[in-house]
Amino acid sequence: MKKVLPLILVMLVFLPALVSCHGSHGMLEFQMPETFDGSKQYELVFWAKNDTNKIQTKVYTDAIASFQELYPNIKIKLSLYGDYGRIYNDVITNIATGTTPDVCITYPDHIATYMTGENTVVRLDEVFKDEKYGLHGSELKFDSPGFDQIVPQFIEECKIKDGYYAIPYMRSTEACYINKTFVEALGYEIPETLTWDFIWEVSEAALAKNGDGTYKLNGGNVMIPFIYKSTDNMMIQYLKQAGAGYSTSDGEILIFNDQTKEFLQTVAAHSNGAFSTFKISSYPGNFFNAGQCIFAIDSTAGATWIGSKATHLDIPKEDLIEFETVVKMIPQVNPDAPYMISQGPSLCVFNKKDPQRVLAAWLFAQYLLTDTVQITYAETEGYVPVTLKAQETAEYKEYLSRAGEDNDHYYKVKIEASELLLKNRQYTFTTPVFNGSASLRDAAGQLIENTVKSVRRKETVDDAYFVKLYSDVNALYRLDQINTGESVMQKALGKLPKTAVFLLVSLGAVWTLIAAGFIYRVVRKKRAEMREKT
Repeated sequence: MKKVLPLILVMLVFLPALVSCHGSHGMLEFQMPETFDGSKQYELVFWAKNDTNKIQTKVYTDAIASFQELYPNIKIKLSLYGDYGRIYNDVITNIATGTTPDVCITYPDHIATYMTGENTVVRLDEVFKDEKYGLHGSELKFDSPGFDQIVPQFIEECKIKDGYYAIPYMRSTEACYINKTFVEALGYEIPETLTWDFIWEVSEAALAKNGDGTYKLNGGNVMIPFIYKSTDNMMIQYLKQAGAGYSTSDGEILIFNDQTKEFLQTVAAHSNGAFSTFKISSYPGNFFNAGQCIFAIDSTAGATWIGSKATHLDIPKEDLIEFETVVKMIPQVNPDAPYMISQGPSLCVFNKKDPQRVLAAWLFAQYLLTDTVQITYAETEGYVPVTLKAQETAEYKEYLSRAGEDNDHYYKVKIEASELLLKNRQYTFTTPVFNGSASLRDAAGQLIENTVKSVRRKETVDDAYFVKLYSDVNALYRLDQINTGESVMQKALGKLPKTAVFLLVSLGAVWTLIAAGFIYRVVRKKRAEMREKT
């Protein structure tokens, strides 16, 4: 019975935790091995995002093949996902079961949530510095960039709280793709730096119709002058430009402010035809390419889908019209103090019980920073390499210089989108990353989406509307719980099923009864001994 009592106490202590949250198993912090064991076989899992771009898929498979030639004892299994949200959801699920991938393409916002599992994601500060296997390490079988050869802004985006938990893989920003032909037909000249006022004014002018109800500008029945792909970025960038609150680094929510309301009122004023969003209307590029949109704001990474000579199309070729495309920075509040978001995927390495396996995963993740991988992948879309080393190569500079030579590899709009970020890197920013920041980002976009939908439904958009909107969005994304101690991981995993809760409670009750019976017998025995002595 002496051995039973400690077990009883353990069960009683941990029972509430088992009932309220499950699947969070802490691990020891990763320690870099002295040497890499090349005699062991490793089978690693790599999760990456890819839509339908076979060229990008080939970059992954070629990189894996080249890496495995250098390290034949490391086998990489590639799993492709259609979007980052699915990767995020699957990682959350797999953390609970201890089956995370070894390397994953993801975003720092998502990593902050992964980190709610103790030592789930490898902290890379000391890994970077390791003389043998760190960045540009002496024992690497490939030419890895040093820490100072990664674009400073991009590597800093991978810092969460007090450490680095990722390395950047690719970077992009948002661009405003403009139908210059239409703008000039309306009697306007595109300014050097776009402003929100300019876009709203031109968009309203484009709604003029002929007597038969068709639009004067394109002679058709459809015209949505301004379409924004990512409304979360739209809200975030406007607030940054306006100097308004969004959040603090420790997770304080500031977005429900007067500047947000003012911007939503402006959006509402133009939502009867001049403005729409991807979630409401579909991809901006589709309307843009068909001559049904003037300003299409989308990622520079999506540049190959935009323009009358786009290399990728989601509409029939016969629906294309000829026009001149101009690539500009997103609209600004103050042209003299521009801001644009820095975005793009990063790589994180997940911790495992075997440090050698983690080291193998780190070697592969680091290999994806080599010049060949960086340049080849960047050339598939409007991404830019994340290393100064790759950006400064003669190969990459030549690629940029050949813009417009053809509509395939050297598609002009794609290269101009890349150069937009390369030339304006100093104006980029990112939002604070914390456990729950991904939910806040979704909420930012939801404010705009709901406002546009309400206008289309002929709802009254007044002060009372915004009070309710703030309350609804806050509740939908549980923003008021971000600082309560309940992690997003716990929210995602939820509570145990009722049957499991019943079982655990029953076990707890049984152990409690056993403990009570044991204590009762001990006390009874002690009393009997005392009576005998007296």
